[in-house]
Amino acid sequence: MAEDLVERALPLAPGPPGPPGTGRRRLGRLRSRAAPYVLVAPFFLLFGAFGLFPLAATAWTSLFRVELTAPEAREWVGLHNYARLLTDDFFWNALANTVLIGVLATVPQLLLALGAAHLLDARLRGRLFFRVAALAPYATSVAAATLVFALFYGRDQGMVNWAIGLVGLAPVDWQNGPWASKFAVASIVIWRWTGYNALIYLAAMQTIPHELYEAAALDGASRWRRFLHVTLPGLRPALAFTGLVSTIGALQLFGEPLLFSSGAGASGGADHQYQTLGLYLYEQGWVNLHLGRAAAIAWAMLLLLVVLFGAVRLARVARGRRARR
Repeated sequence: MAEDLVERALPLAPGPPGPPGTGRRRLGRLRSRAAPYVLVAPFFLLFGAFGLFPLAATAWTSLFRVELTAPEAREWVGLHNYARLLTDDFFWNALANTVLIGVLATVPQLLLALGAAHLLDARLRGRLFFRVAALAPYATSVAAATLVFALFYGRDQGMVNWAIGLVGLAPVDWQNGPWASKFAVASIVIWRWTGYNALIYLAAMQTIPHELYEAAALDGASRWRRFLHVTLPGLRPALAFTGLVSTIGALQLFGEPLLFSSGAGASGGADHQYQTLGLYLYEQGWVNLHLGRAAAIAWAMLLLLVVLFGAVRLARVARGRRARR
């Protein structure tokens, strides 16, 4: 017993030195393990500074009554800014306009992009020119495209009313009509984003093995059936991506309705007929100077996206379970 205590009390003798280069190998292994984290660290630092921090700051601001003219004078109101949205007619009007314009813009846009991609995938002369031309609207600035479309949709001297007048139809007040203004704003979105989505579909189409088309042709499938049963299943990831991006873009729609009508500004027309959630947020924060309300609207938009995509995900899971049964 005493000998064990003595042995424990005595310091251990240093072991024999390791083979030469052991420390260098350990340092090399440490570097190889740490290298991936060092390479991705700048992204996480930038994401934290410009993504997570503004998100958290906006959530904190939404719990206060704070004005843009005096941001240091804050009054704690808790969830009052969120509760106020439930009885705010302008918020529900902006939400309805956002959904309607989003549907009017997203569905035709993706269908047209799918058809354009199918044509661009064919063996045509000058395919490169047509592909670049399809991307040109996306490269055009929002301000330039919207101002040009505002001239096209002019009530008195617009080209659109001139064209429909040739077939005997009465001119349409595109900027003040409750439905006409929504169609006009949606057409700007369609024009800008159809080519972008078409090139995404085109890239996805070119990854589908040609053997599948050849096998379907040997089985006697027509072009339409080959498109339905070969092309569309191969485009599911691309369709999901463009649907996701288009939905997010529709909820954040801002530049097109802001610049569509001169003088309307953030109100979205005289009767708020095409005011979107993005415009309503801007109006509350930078026109009415209510930063707390604007922050609550921003988080409400985020929560709407989370609920929407959560519902879609649950529906897909439920459908998969039914299919396995």
